[in-house]
Amino acid sequence: MFNIILFKVMFFKAFFKTLLKAFIKKRLNFTNLCGQLCVSFCLLVFCAPSISLAESVINSRQLSDFVDEMVTNHKFNGPELAKLLGHGELKTNIIDAMNKPAEGKPWYQYREIFIKPARVEGGVTFWKQNEDVLQRAEAKYGVPAEYIVAIIGVETRYGANTGSYRVLDALMTLAFNYPKRGKFFRKELEQYLLLTREEKIDPLSVKGSYAGAMGKPQFISSSYRHYAVDFDNDGKRDLLTNIEDVIGSVANYFSEHRWVPGQSVVSRVKVTGSKYKALLKQGLKPKTPIKRFSDFGVTVSDDIPDKLTGALIELELKTGQEYWVGLQNFYVITRYNRSQLYAMAVYQLSQQIRAKRMSGLAKNKSD
Repeated sequence: MFNIILFKVMFFKAFFKTLLKAFIKKRLNFTNLCGQLCVSFCLLVFCAPSISLAESVINSRQLSDFVDEMVTNHKFNGPELAKLLGHGELKTNIIDAMNKPAEGKPWYQYREIFIKPARVEGGVTFWKQNEDVLQRAEAKYGVPAEYIVAIIGVETRYGANTGSYRVLDALMTLAFNYPKRGKFFRKELEQYLLLTREEKIDPLSVKGSYAGAMGKPQFISSSYRHYAVDFDNDGKRDLLTNIEDVIGSVANYFSEHRWVPGQSVVSRVKVTGSKYKALLKQGLKPKTPIKRFSDFGVTVSDDIPDKLTGALIELELKTGQEYWVGLQNFYVITRYNRSQLYAMAVYQLSQQIRAKRMSGLAKNKSD
């Protein structure tokens, strides 16, 4: 647990505010107010569980301020929220994992994590098991089934590994003990508390990744709130156990980030000279018209319309590099995880799953 002294301070502060408001509104007289404060103080001092101070280095003022903000901005009950957050546990291995992400590997190593025969076979099986739902999602959102399947395959191996960290622990650890991205994760902690309240989920029960992503598609809290859909119309958006909601939500996420139905994702290109390096500096967002790539020594071999825009992608091989042009749909995949390695892994896995599935269908038809 986080520092119990901090918990006591937070709880007493929140409880005192609640009692004071009741007193001001004349719901409590002065005698009752004093009595309530005395009882609560004794409970906090003598009855709360104890914990070693060495187990937490969290900034008590930050957490106390966070509780105040949740009470003010979202009408949370201060004492109840303080009690809930008192159950959070600081996980130093989460910080270690954040400092060593898989995306830090070169492409040739990163690719081997995801592009494996077992994951391809798993994708074909998943597609077969959920064919009707995938067809419905593709028809509604315009996202081909293979990309939906590949996302779920890369994220959790089709739901087999959804994470072992309590989401509350992950978000509290990163919000208050990871200054590099503390602001982002503090916002995600806020979103998580709102999400669990809205969806009537026990915030202590959900497990996910070390970064707080959850469910079969590994949505972070803000994405869950904004992009998850109730695809089976049962009145609840469930990305933890409901595969229909999972498939529909992944497709909706892509659609909301401007997936272009029928358009390519990436294309291999060749580079000459050194002018192409200027394109690499422009990032992942497709800004340069395809017709201008030749001006930078880049040859686009596929029949991509000149009016489209693209971004040049460089991937490290064991020896040398390979180059691709990423189009709008490639950029959309990077909105799921802001890494060109991730997006390329999703793309290549999707193509292998589709090819394996088509081969199996053709074989069955011939038999």
